[in-house]
Amino acid sequence: MSDIYKSAEGERVLRERYLAYLDRWPVPADRLRVPTRQGETFVMASGPEDAPPLVLLHGSGANAAMWMPDVPVWAQHFRVLAIDMIGEPGLSAPSRAPLDSDAHALWLDDVLEALGVRSAAFTGTSLGGWLALDYAIRRPERVERLALQCPGGVGRQKYGLLLASVLLLPFGQWGRRLTMNRAMGTASTGTTPEDRERGEYVMLVHRNFRPRMEKLPVFGDDALRGLTMPMLVVLGGRDALMDSHESRRRLQQAVPHARISFLPEVGHLITEQTRPILKFLLTREEAASDD
Repeated sequence: MSDIYKSAEGERVLRERYLAYLDRWPVPADRLRVPTRQGETFVMASGPEDAPPLVLLHGSGANAAMWMPDVPVWAQHFRVLAIDMIGEPGLSAPSRAPLDSDAHALWLDDVLEALGVRSAAFTGTSLGGWLALDYAIRRPERVERLALQCPGGVGRQKYGLLLASVLLLPFGQWGRRLTMNRAMGTASTGTTPEDRERGEYVMLVHRNFRPRMEKLPVFGDDALRGLTMPMLVVLGGRDALMDSHESRRRLQQAVPHARISFLPEVGHLITEQTRPILKFLLTREEAASDD
């Protein structure tokens, strides 16, 4: 059993459920396993092989399955590379390299080299947004565009929710569900069968997976100023995990060319961004023809 799981049985259950999700991937895809210095990395690759590459980096406690609603649209225009990040509940190595180092940039170097990608557009959410920013700061020549949702490393992290989760966990499933709803900024797990299934999977991860607990390194102003590539950043005004108001302020000051979409009534879980992100990623002419 890997240390990132609470039990061997929990690891088995999560793996089986994830594989079942992958069997329902909405478009044809190649399941790739590439070697890296941090261990094997799993990638779901969709879209034409000769299309421009788009790298997807999911959030903490997640995996490539989170992109399933987006991939059918994005794969019409890009070679979409949904990467299972190391140390998360996917099919990549369980290794957790230190965040305050270049270890993750070197890992992504290995992944891109194995995939034959010299540069790409990147889309990331939460921890994946932090990773995309870290890579863009360290490897600006390899990042063509950045589309981020509630990225870490800009505004401060909020720790009140962590304390609340510790207090609520003794209340079993109700406490875990309430904690997740508060974190995501949602009132329930959803009303459709797909929403309920997704909510049940999130709860299953919450019961069996040990998330990263260390504080995300915050990028300095000089590092942010060095980001010259086109950027779209989507922030939720009611984000319970990141200070989105501080993120907006710092980005406006340090990266004035960045396009910031601030959604005042939205929490950490940001949905319905498939088309807005696509229009940002495409050139102006392509976006017009896509309409």
